[in-house]
Amino acid sequence: MAKVTHLFRAPTKRAPMEELQEVLAVENSGLEGCAHARPSGKRQVLLMDEETLQSFALAPGIIRENVTTVGLDVNGLRPGQRLRIGEVELQVSLVCDPCEQIEALRHGLQEAMQGRRGMLCKVVRGGRLRRGDEIQLMAGVAE
Repeated sequence: MAKVTHLFRAPTKRAPMEELQEVLAVENSGLEGCAHARPSGKRQVLLMDEETLQSFALAPGIIRENVTTVGLDVNGLRPGQRLRIGEVELQVSLVCDPCEQIEALRHGLQEAMQGRRGMLCKVVRGGRLRRGDEIQLMAGVAE
């Protein structure tokens, strides 16, 4: 069963991420109190799986993801695909390309993580996200 293992938000841009037990996901915006929340944006929530983090010897939150998962191949998700996490519904919008902040963690990491830094999502239905919430892939791909 896929589930949420960690939740994070950025109180301000480039500030250290703060880890949370639960957070409100706001429809068509992002996580409440996160500096990266954007109404109508495609980059509202970043998903990343622990399995990929472990393959790079990285700790949860270090690549600035909002939701860390286990048991879900996040990098295998497709744009348009929807997920239900607790009472929240997300729609995958695009691959998150590694930026210079990733390179600052370790030389060569930006290139190594191409196509493996997780998926950016939009909040289709808001609600509470909690650590331990089950993640369900929804049938079909909405456009």
